[in-house]
Amino acid sequence: MIFLSKDGNDEYINMFARGCGATPVAEFDYADSTDPIVLRGILKHKLMKQCWQDGRTFYYMDTGYFGNGRWKTWHRITRDNLVQTTIKDVPGDRWERHGIKFQPWRYGTKIIVAAPDEKPCKFYGIDLAQWINQTVTTIKQHTDRPVVVRQRAKNRIDRIQNDTLADALQDAHALVTFNSNAAVESILLGVPVFTLAPNAAEPVALQDLSQIETPYYPEQDKLYAWASSLAYSQFHNSELANGRAMEMIK
Repeated sequence: MIFLSKDGNDEYINMFARGCGATPVAEFDYADSTDPIVLRGILKHKLMKQCWQDGRTFYYMDTGYFGNGRWKTWHRITRDNLVQTTIKDVPGDRWERHGIKFQPWRYGTKIIVAAPDEKPCKFYGIDLAQWINQTVTTIKQHTDRPVVVRQRAKNRIDRIQNDTLADALQDAHALVTFNSNAAVESILLGVPVFTLAPNAAEPVALQDLSQIETPYYPEQDKLYAWASSLAYSQFHNSELANGRAMEMIK
């Protein structure tokens, strides 16, 4: 496997590589082999799209779906995709380890549109202003509810302390988003979700904005199975370092 570490300094790729008994590389010649590629960050979109085109296996690594605070200790790893979009048949032990409880469903008044930031816009080749305008226009064709557009705070510390999604969802009827982590957090907080791109919350969300007045409220059994599946798709730093993450992926 080829562990691609930006400038050789990606601490999580390096940790994962060494846990697998491999040496990370800062660059490589794509045509020299057909080995699977491990990469981190959505800005590697050209390489991922090339792998899709050629049918070449890659493993995408990014921030975990839940469990992270100020520091990134959990990381999602997905084969040939950006996120885990299906529910796997797995036990609930890893999910229960987090001690997170599903909040009761809320029935607020506002629709919160969590706009994608620069990176997914580049990946999907969209213009942010056009996306916001089109999304809000579509929503307003199907509801009279107030629509609030939320831009993602640039600094991580602001996102988790000062400008939190939890605060924005206090009086929310539904969340509309591209972003998997925002969608997952919203579901956990009891606010239903509409996803507009491949998303980890797909199995427990709707995608059709014409249904904005009637969101999907999954039953607890399905939510538990979904969260358990995501928990088996993300790995702790210690599991990257000791090889356990790759064992589970295989």
